[in-house]
Amino acid sequence: MGKPIPRNQPSPAQISPPLRVVGLMSGTSHDAVDAAACELRLVGDTLTLTPLGHLSVPFPPALRSALVTALPPAGATMETVCRLDTGIGQVFADVAARAVAELCAGRADLVASHGQTTFHWVSDGGAVLGTLQLGEPAWIAEATGLPVVSGLRTRDVAAGGQGAPLVSLFDALWLAGRPGTAVALNLGGIANVTVLPSTTPPSVEPGPPLVELVETPLAFDTGPACALLDAATRHVTDGRLAFDADGALAAGGRVLPDLLDRLLSDPYYARPAPKSTGKEHFHLRYLLDRLGPTPPAAEDLLATLVALTARTVADAVRHTATEVVASGGGTRNPVLMAALRGELPGVAVRTSDELGIPSQAKEALAFALLGWHTWQGLPGVLPFTTGARHASVLGSVTPGLGGRFPPGRAAGVGQPRRLTVAHRA
Repeated sequence: MGKPIPRNQPSPAQISPPLRVVGLMSGTSHDAVDAAACELRLVGDTLTLTPLGHLSVPFPPALRSALVTALPPAGATMETVCRLDTGIGQVFADVAARAVAELCAGRADLVASHGQTTFHWVSDGGAVLGTLQLGEPAWIAEATGLPVVSGLRTRDVAAGGQGAPLVSLFDALWLAGRPGTAVALNLGGIANVTVLPSTTPPSVEPGPPLVELVETPLAFDTGPACALLDAATRHVTDGRLAFDADGALAAGGRVLPDLLDRLLSDPYYARPAPKSTGKEHFHLRYLLDRLGPTPPAAEDLLATLVALTARTVADAVRHTATEVVASGGGTRNPVLMAALRGELPGVAVRTSDELGIPSQAKEALAFALLGWHTWQGLPGVLPFTTGARHASVLGSVTPGLGGRFPPGRAAGVGQPRRLTVAHRA
């Protein structure tokens, strides 16, 4: 007779072998492909993430120009869509191959690719009817020989969800047990938050573990972060600058109350969560239509847009948050971060770097974690954060070399309830 397993030790079925995953992400700023590699291992109900490094590769100028030209409110032909899908897929493939070689010492098990969102179809009533991410995963599988999880948002949309923000599962596992009300904030082109009012770790399984939670996470897009800031910077500098580095322009301006009030009157901000948005709504023409007959000085415009982002983020969390953990490109704008802290007196506003997750790699790591969930046949979304009818295993899988395919739920791995970050030995 074998020895009994101690009550405080996980059974063999609760231990998963380490899986080395590369996460690929290009956000609504569509300026570069971010890759982050990590090793993920589940012991009991705790998933340990060991970061292996990250890199960011700018899009080739011609491809980025073609992408920007095709994005809403502009139109695009099917030929353009095909060319972009192929071109973006090839760039993602090159970045994935680099990540495997440079970050993983040539050995990885899986790639999870978010692709490039080019359209997020939101009805007038706020329901998401469809979402489109380009970047054909076959190019990634061919370049790396690895299976690729992609198309992660669509399944949640098909289940009635917003398809965004998908980072909420990562946030809920990672920040589980933080004291008070922790808020994970991503400042990309669009700002999104995950509000964690309960210290109870989340569950996405049906049945009692979910309903026993006193309070459940809430996640949604608050509005523009860098989308309007970047568009305005390109406009006022005639394309000389792609973004306001270090908030230098905004720092020299003053907030225009009338313009800020016009921008804050957008009905999106008053919609209840769950909700999502994108550059289909917040783009340069949208901004120009609200400037009035006399355009403001460039510095004043940028200062007002910084105030818009800080105010709309703060309005979304100011009555609940005791801590805000920020990540994304917007954290590199000290004027924006100072404005956010000014809007949230008494709330600790810090970056994810302070908790072991590089702010520029966080979204790519989040998609690596979602890829791990799909590999194990586990749901990758908390349905109450997106409004979906149920939790879903996300994405489609492009097989790797020799038809390598995920084992699925038959592997016997259970649902994680917390995420810890380990340092590489």
